[in-house]
Amino acid sequence: MEFPDLGKHCSEKSCKQLDFLPLQCDVCKQDFCKDHFTYAAHKCPFAFKKDVQVPVCPLCNKPVPVKKGEIPDVVVGEHMDRDCKYRPEKKEKIFMYRCSKEGCKKKEMLQVTCDQCHGNFCIQHRHPLDHSCKRGSRPISVAGCSARRASESKPSGAFNTLSSSWLAQRLRSKVKR
Repeated sequence: MEFPDLGKHCSEKSCKQLDFLPLQCDVCKQDFCKDHFTYAAHKCPFAFKKDVQVPVCPLCNKPVPVKKGEIPDVVVGEHMDRDCKYRPEKKEKIFMYRCSKEGCKKKEMLQVTCDQCHGNFCIQHRHPLDHSCKRGSRPISVAGCSARRASESKPSGAFNTLSSSWLAQRLRSKVKR
């Protein structure tokens, strides 16, 4: 059973398909099927009114205004030669946070700041005990307090020297975990 009043025929001359959900072109106001509703598919004579595309510079990712009648590729090329702010010789530094520990030349991507002395350190020297933090009021943990006392005290005998350095190493390894 056919419904002659239901749907509309496509306005494209080569198609004329009966479409029950036709799409109307917002510029020329004609009805089209799903295959011909785009401006390019039905060769809309008024497409220039709505189909405005702004080219984007591939270097700086900024839109480049194009006046009517100008070729977008030429305008973008002129922008790249004259107005583009992108400079390939200026490379952004990724590793820009240098360690403040004397003798360490490591650089980190992210800033690692000591809570006590506010210095910038690499991952290896981030703890106050690892960079011999002298500023600040007190170490963060009780283990850090013990390790600092053990490393600062100067024992008299060979046995005490071995045991104090052993104790400091043990506490440092626990702090790192």
